[in-house]
Amino acid sequence: MKRCDWLNLNNPLYVDYHDSEWWEIERDDKKLFEMLILEWAQAGLSWETVLNKRENYRIAFDFFDAEKIAKYDEEKQTELMQNPWIIRNKLKIISVTKNAKAFLEIQKEFGSFYDYLWRFIDGKQILNNHEKLSEYQTKTPISDTISKDLKKRGMNFVGSTIIYAFMQAVGMINDHGQWCFKCK
Repeated sequence: MKRCDWLNLNNPLYVDYHDSEWWEIERDDKKLFEMLILEWAQAGLSWETVLNKRENYRIAFDFFDAEKIAKYDEEKQTELMQNPWIIRNKLKIISVTKNAKAFLEIQKEFGSFYDYLWRFIDGKQILNNHEKLSEYQTKTPISDTISKDLKKRGMNFVGSTIIYAFMQAVGMINDHGQWCFKCK
């Protein structure tokens, strides 16, 4: 079975993620929030590094319950900074609380985070059809727009490249290569 060239076939977690999650349309807000946190964590690192720590993140961050995370205080943030099983970047950990509050406000305004996101692409998945790895993008005008809007709403670690990767992860963009069995 042919898969995307960027995939480390020696990591079963990564293969499973590629085969069953990446680009699949995610409608559940809790799962969307999880992927957003993981993309923030990934900034400056490899996705594989974060994926390998995903279960630890689920435990450390109350299974990505935005309402609980929005109430994290300095004591909880200090506890997270001492957790050897997650990426201990102080700015990213502090941002999670701030971003959870903004996430909840977006849900209130739009009914769901999913509805908020999909209005940027008129409710239609973007289908790319790359022939070569060099054709993959890292950001687009749409990810630029979403990034700016999230920043305006008070979020951090939501640059255009992070948002583009998030859009791929939650199915807003299908970036499987032509040779991949997941390409449609």
